[in-house]
Amino acid sequence: MSQKRVAAIHDISCFGKCSLTVALPILSAAGIETPVIPTAVLSTHTGGFSGYTFRDLTDDIMPVAKHWKKEGITVDAVYSGYLGSKEQIGLVMDAVREIKNDDTIMIVDPVMADNGKLYGGFAPDFPTEMRKLCETADIITPNITEATFMLGVPYRDGPYDEEYINDIISGLAKMTSGKVVLTGVFFDDERIGAACFDGKETSYAFSERIPTSYHGTGDVFSSTLVSAIMNGKSLKQATQIAVDFTYSCIKRTFYNHPEMKYGVNFEAELPYLLKML
Repeated sequence: MSQKRVAAIHDISCFGKCSLTVALPILSAAGIETPVIPTAVLSTHTGGFSGYTFRDLTDDIMPVAKHWKKEGITVDAVYSGYLGSKEQIGLVMDAVREIKNDDTIMIVDPVMADNGKLYGGFAPDFPTEMRKLCETADIITPNITEATFMLGVPYRDGPYDEEYINDIISGLAKMTSGKVVLTGVFFDDERIGAACFDGKETSYAFSERIPTSYHGTGDVFSSTLVSAIMNGKSLKQATQIAVDFTYSCIKRTFYNHPEMKYGVNFEAELPYLLKML
C-alpha cells in the first residue's frame, strides 16, 4: 500500500503541545506523510501564557497551495484545525480546491470554543463562518460547545442524556451531509468519550474519566482519529482508538503532575498508538 499524504492546516505554537506540534508527530509516527500549511506562528499557545508572540501567516496560505498545484502535489486528505480569523476560513476552502483530487477526504476540527464559551479573540459570528467550512467536510470533529454554536441551539453542561446528544448529532449530520465525531460526551461521572455517526448509525466510545483537563487534548484526539482512518480503520474503530489513546496520554500525564498548560505527554504513548493501528 502506498504511503498516505495528509495536508495539515493549523497554527504552530512553538511551545505548548497543540496544533501542528501535536498533529505532525502523531501523523508521522502513524506512517503518514504530513505536509503542512501553517496559519500562524506563536511563541506559545494562548491558554495560560501571557505576552506570547504572534505572526499571522494568512497571506501565505494561498501561495503555498498554488505552488503545490503547480508542482502537481495532491493529497489523500486535508485536516484543518485552529484558524485564527474568518478570512482564513475562506482561504482554507480555496486552498483545498487547489490541492484536492476526486478522492481527497476533508476532515475539519472546528476549534473555536469549549465549556459553553468561544475562545478569546473570536467574534460572535465566527461559528457561522466555521459552519461553512464544516459544510464542505467529509468528517467533522467538534466538541459539544462548538456543535451547539454552529447549530444555534442551547449549550448544556453535562452529564448529558442520549436524546440531547442524538439531537446534536442529527443536526450536524444534516448540516454537513458527512460523518460526525462529537467529543466530550459523558452520561455519568465515570466515563467520557465521543459519539460517532458514520452515515448510518450512531455509536459511542468511552474511557475512564480522569478528574483533570489539559490543553491540546482535542488536537491529540483528532490527529489520532485521522491517523487511524488513513490506516484503513472504520470511523467507529478510529473513534475508539482516538478515545483510548487520548485517555492513555491524560492518565500518564496526570500521575506525573505537570502543569495543565504544558499539555499531555503523548510522545511516551506513541508505541501504544502504533500497536492499536
